[in-house]
Amino acid sequence: MDLTTMQDYLAVVREGTISAAAQSLHVAQPSLSRRMKELEEELGVSLFVRGNRRITLTEEGMALRKRAEEIVRLVEMTQEEISQLRNHVSGAVRIGAGESQAFHLLSRNAAALSREHPDLRFHVTSGDTQDLMDELDHGLIDFAVIFTEADPALYRSIPLPASDRFGVLMPKDCDLASRSGVRLEELQGRPLLISRASEPFFTGTELLAGLNVVGTYNLIYNASLMVEDGLGLALCFDGLVGTGSGSALRFVPLVPELRVTGRLVWKKYQVFPPAARLFLDRVRRELGE
Repeated sequence: MDLTTMQDYLAVVREGTISAAAQSLHVAQPSLSRRMKELEEELGVSLFVRGNRRITLTEEGMALRKRAEEIVRLVEMTQEEISQLRNHVSGAVRIGAGESQAFHLLSRNAAALSREHPDLRFHVTSGDTQDLMDELDHGLIDFAVIFTEADPALYRSIPLPASDRFGVLMPKDCDLASRSGVRLEELQGRPLLISRASEPFFTGTELLAGLNVVGTYNLIYNASLMVEDGLGLALCFDGLVGTGSGSALRFVPLVPELRVTGRLVWKKYQVFPPAARLFLDRVRRELGE
């Protein structure tokens, strides 16, 4: 099971048929079909449910897909790191972050570094704490921005200076929209959407237990569309969705006020490629560390 086989496998998964994958890879269909059969024999499992039109994955096939994507990404990252060593300050910095105003510090430093080193690239993914820490542990990102504490035995972290205020995103015609603040208990009986990143701050509280949580989300834009379309009100951070005169939405802060601070986290014994080290050094200088 080598890298080429993993890339071939992912092409079959992506295209849905052996013939389409063979065409995208510019290889003969019988040859690709044989390699997939050999892969199944090597692993001792069936990876595909072969239908009349499209291939679907077995449970083992889905597990291999996840690992194959990680393997291919890690190889690409390794190649970029080797290139960075040769070309000094080039390559990529990978950041996973929850949606937050605190991200301005990182984007500001990324913009400054990009002007100084045009060959640098910045890749940002959004997600909740669990997803981001999983990617960090597997080496798929260099840094994560989270809103909970990280185990100091495994990670290093620095607090970001900006804090985010919790509140409720609602339609402007909601009866609560004219309020200057809203209490959690006043949301009882109303359908509520909660971000997976915010769950640790409310899960287990008596107030949340009495609320009608109809769904969760991890991207506030999608949540704002659900609010517009009447699925529910969204518990979220302030300043992430436009609520000006042209918007159908309004943000009302929670009272008493609840603010949280994000942290930039990385693995404790991480050996950074030059681009990531340059980025971290710049952020720490701005923060006076």
